[in-house]
Amino acid sequence: MAILWTLMALLLLSFALLPLLRRRRGVIERVHPGHPDAADPADYGFVREEDLDVRLPGPDQDLLDVLDVVQRTQDHRAAAQLLAGTEITGEVRWQRVQAFAGAAALELQQRPGGVSETPGGQWLRVWRAEQPKDAGGAAVHAEFLAQQAWRTSTPGTDDFRIIMEEARDACGQAALLSPGDPVPYVIELSVARGLNYSQAEFEKLWLKILDRAPTHMGAHLAALHYWCEKWHGSRELAYSFAEAAAARAPQGSLLAAMPLFAVFEHLPEVNLVAGFYQSEVVTKAVHGALHAVHTARQDDPMLAHVRHLLVFFLVRSERWSEAMGELMNVDGHVGALPWTLSANPAAEFALYRALAVAGYEANGGSPATLRS
Repeated sequence: MAILWTLMALLLLSFALLPLLRRRRGVIERVHPGHPDAADPADYGFVREEDLDVRLPGPDQDLLDVLDVVQRTQDHRAAAQLLAGTEITGEVRWQRVQAFAGAAALELQQRPGGVSETPGGQWLRVWRAEQPKDAGGAAVHAEFLAQQAWRTSTPGTDDFRIIMEEARDACGQAALLSPGDPVPYVIELSVARGLNYSQAEFEKLWLKILDRAPTHMGAHLAALHYWCEKWHGSRELAYSFAEAAAARAPQGSLLAAMPLFAVFEHLPEVNLVAGFYQSEVVTKAVHGALHAVHTARQDDPMLAHVRHLLVFFLVRSERWSEAMGELMNVDGHVGALPWTLSANPAAEFALYRALAVAGYEANGGSPATLRS
């Protein structure tokens, strides 16, 4: 049995560390960096690994410009202005709230402060102190607290519970400041998962979101975590939730891709089934997600999230040409699942990108055929 587990570990390690690939008689083979036969993603105009942006799933130049100003000057006013001008029921507001909160949390982690040092993220504290009635600042503060609980504490501990309860109170304050805004309730979905809301309590919270933004993709993804087997639901409940969302999705809605996220959340840690990624359940979910991205508005802010997950599944399914098509649309930004689960999202994305390029070339593809 020990030998079997050792062989399994070596097999998994060989795939995870696969650096570069080449084509030979239609078979993908491992080669060392710099090998003359190695497939080169740079031939396709892809961004170098060290230049990949890990902050966002896709471009939002207004947000990046404001983040730069806020972090450089430690002045929150540009962030407040940006959120004030962002539609409250749209996906963009939720993503921007997450980004500002994440930036403050990362600053605090890097500069916790001390006797002679101002702690990182001080601009968020000033924002709340100077503009206590600002709905954007209240939402960012609530999300900051929720992120802090997950980042710095262990679920089930007193520290985790205390921070999460503070986050729940902050969600309530943010909701009072902006009655039609779904974001405070979307943030509370994370709190509900951390504080073990009963299913009845969670459903009550979920109805508040549906009343305000029934097709909010970010909210559906946050709710899916609660229903997953590893939290407070099961595989069946998660699949049921995702499939119901897809079934009621209006034309052009990315909710049709929800089953693919449910499949991802329940992937086996060790897959010993040959052809798993060509199985009916995976294939059906991939087709639903492909249909969603091809019919959605091209400026839909959640489009990049779906495309990134499709890259993962299309590469694993050895659907190289389709994977390359999705890569051409998302390359440059890697702040999305599944890459953000890695300690090095850019490296993880670059690995799958190299696999896609190698598989594409192994089947006769080239930069010229992709562009045509």
